[in-house]
Amino acid sequence: MTDTIADFLTRIRNAVMANHRIVEVPASNVKKEITKILFTKGYILSYKFDDENRTIKIALKYNPETKESAIQSITRVSTPGLRKYASSKDLPRVLNGLGIAIVSTSKGIMTDKEARTQNIGGEVICYVY
Repeated sequence: MTDTIADFLTRIRNAVMANHRIVEVPASNVKKEITKILFTKGYILSYKFDDENRTIKIALKYNPETKESAIQSITRVSTPGLRKYASSKDLPRVLNGLGIAIVSTSKGIMTDKEARTQNIGGEVICYVY
C-alpha cells in the first residue's frame, strides 16, 4: 500500500456511510496525531490506541435525534504523487472556517488555525467538515 493516510481516511469515511459505531484501523504515528486532532475538535467520540496489535479503535460520533454523523466529509488533499504545500498566509479555510484542514508542519501535525497562529506552513494532509 502506497498511501496509508488515504486508506485511514477511507476507512473512516466508509464506516460513517455504513453508520458503524466503531472503526478499527492500523496504527502509525501520523494516524495517531490525526486521530487526536479529530477527537479534540469534536469529530469523533473517543479513541483507543492498541500498541499490542498496532491498531487504533475509533468510536464515531452521531447526533442522537437525526442519526447524522459529525463527519460530513473527510477528503485527502496531498497525495504521494502530488504533494500540496501551503505557506502560513495561503493555508486553506475549509467552509469559511467551519471545517478544519489538517496540516503537517515542522512543529508537528496541527489544524490550519493553529498553524496560522504560529505563522508556519506545511503539507495540507486533509479537509474535515
